[in-house]
Amino acid sequence: MMLKKIAVSMFVILFLGLGYITVKVLLPLQASADKHGPDTAARDYALQDNSRLNLPSRQSPSYQPAPNSNKNLYWGELHIHTRESFDATLFGNTLDVEDAYRFASGKALASAGGEKMQLSRPLDFVAITDHAEGFGTRTHCQDSGLSLIERAACWLANEPNPMIFKLLVDRIRGDATPGDPSLPAGVYQQKDRNPPKPGAFPTCRFGDGSLERCQKNAQIDWARYVDLANQYNAPGKLTTLIGYEFSPGLPAQGKHHRNIIFRTATVPEHAISSLDVPNALELWRGLEASCSGDCDFLTIPHNPNKAWGLTYSPFTWDGKAYTESDWRLRQKREPLVEIFQVKGAQECALGVGATDEECAFAQVFDPCQPGETTGCAFKTGFVRQGLKVGLELNHSMGFNPLQTGFIAATDSHNSNPGDVEEWDFPGAVGAITSSATRRLRYNPESADYQSSLKFNTSGGLAAVWAQENTRTAIFDALASRETYATSGPRIALRFYAGWNIDKSVVTDPHAVESLRAHGIPMGGVLKIPEAAVTSQHHVSPQFYVWATQDPMDAPLQKLQMIKGWIDDQGQTHESVVDIACADGALVDPTTNRCPNNNAKVNLQTCDFNSDSGASELKTLWQDSNYNPDQSAFYYVRALMNPTCRWSTYDAIRLNQPPSPHVPSTIQERAWSSPIWLSVHD
Repeated sequence: MMLKKIAVSMFVILFLGLGYITVKVLLPLQASADKHGPDTAARDYALQDNSRLNLPSRQSPSYQPAPNSNKNLYWGELHIHTRESFDATLFGNTLDVEDAYRFASGKALASAGGEKMQLSRPLDFVAITDHAEGFGTRTHCQDSGLSLIERAACWLANEPNPMIFKLLVDRIRGDATPGDPSLPAGVYQQKDRNPPKPGAFPTCRFGDGSLERCQKNAQIDWARYVDLANQYNAPGKLTTLIGYEFSPGLPAQGKHHRNIIFRTATVPEHAISSLDVPNALELWRGLEASCSGDCDFLTIPHNPNKAWGLTYSPFTWDGKAYTESDWRLRQKREPLVEIFQVKGAQECALGVGATDEECAFAQVFDPCQPGETTGCAFKTGFVRQGLKVGLELNHSMGFNPLQTGFIAATDSHNSNPGDVEEWDFPGAVGAITSSATRRLRYNPESADYQSSLKFNTSGGLAAVWAQENTRTAIFDALASRETYATSGPRIALRFYAGWNIDKSVVTDPHAVESLRAHGIPMGGVLKIPEAAVTSQHHVSPQFYVWATQDPMDAPLQKLQMIKGWIDDQGQTHESVVDIACADGALVDPTTNRCPNNNAKVNLQTCDFNSDSGASELKTLWQDSNYNPDQSAFYYVRALMNPTCRWSTYDAIRLNQPPSPHVPSTIQERAWSSPIWLSVHD
């Protein structure tokens, strides 16, 4: 009788356990696969009609004469993922590294949702930057003789389902915990963290020698990765820079990631990941130790808006405080920041040290409240604020470690580098956001930054001025910060500063020769003459700005100058003024703004009015509030006339009104790298 009761009890427990697993795991997995998976993508793709849109024709590649001492403008992408990234695989992407290189050169691909993906114009340069943490973790999954648990782990790592991705990474990211509400809101609070141990990934945890196998395979994967970059490198046509992503996790989908870009084909034998080192300082030190000969590298942080204030704080990911030598190491190795990508704009945020209306562009974060540690806009979480932190460090230490230039990228996980047009956006995370029906889904219970509809942009491009399209020339332009970012359109932009630039440069067809002789380009540091500081001579340097529209997109509306400076008390300030207006209009001296040119967009067709706006804007500007005793930075925004946001194009595909949850239009733009005025050497 007792045995019978025990047997019944065990059966009930087993039944309840299976029921719990079914309700909590199996049914949600199935629902997630049905909603987001590639197996049902054709069903959703069939709902859209792409013929409803009249889209621009694609252009053939054109290659510029080189070398050019005045420098050519090259367009590229330095942040893209393929199925080599385990998260991309779990999102449904089956396209590999070679597919990505072919796409960059202009070839068409099909997205995980069945949509055609193809660039309107090929790229000039590209770096494929898959997560180093995933190298070697799935290489063995095609081997024979795997145990049952090894096969189960491989299934988990390769089954396209976003819920599996969440289950795998949430434990590593950690939980969000409240901060100290007595401390200033929006300032990162130091936190100790322990990095995940090597072998944390399921496929490297089970079976005899599984960790050693993954480590060996990581070397093999990286070597193959490098070999493919070398195979597809075509100087003058498509330059393939070797790179990867370093990806430590943060709670609540936070990012504190960096892309590592190498100068030549000589690279370390191992791609250092966050499983190897606990913070960026150790990453730089490890790379310096292993990068020998003609090897050189730089790193580029991205998504400071989702790093929950960490990017421009004085602390590392694992809670160490920066020393002066640490700041100097960062200054040496991190000349750029990604200011725009699919996860929003990182320039600035309203109410977080910024007041100009353009800081609402591609933003969904509200300013942090006391005690908030995730999901809000931090004072140390946006690029403009980071530039101000650099001025503060310059004031206290005598050098500025945060003189960073700008680029933009996509961070797409679709193997489609540079695929940024609003009219052709296939989403960024595989089958989850392809097709239009999936992209337009809206869940009012999710935070805005967790909504692809509300948060996702179509991504941006990196632009560099270089003498020729080769690895060393492109890398050197990146390292010297003669770069700029756009939200997608190929706006040409030049920005110089100098003390003796003649006014005739504005009409001079050979302006660049004169500007290089008498000024410095974007990304440079203009030393304030000692005599000017001593005499308090308040004559501003001249700033030359020139921009032309993307011939495949809308005209320009205006140019703006953004300035940040620090006073004698160590307090930072900023100002934003319009400096050139389209349609012959003048800047209002009272508001420092151009009049609205009332450019219109037809939301039924997405046609825009090309009668207003300018194909070119050019000016020589001086700062009426210049003070030679103050270090400062200046950068330019070039704004286009409004055009349709990607979600409006998708609404047309589905024959429905634009989504009421997001703006119907977008004002695309370019951001120049800053020029710094320094009272220090």
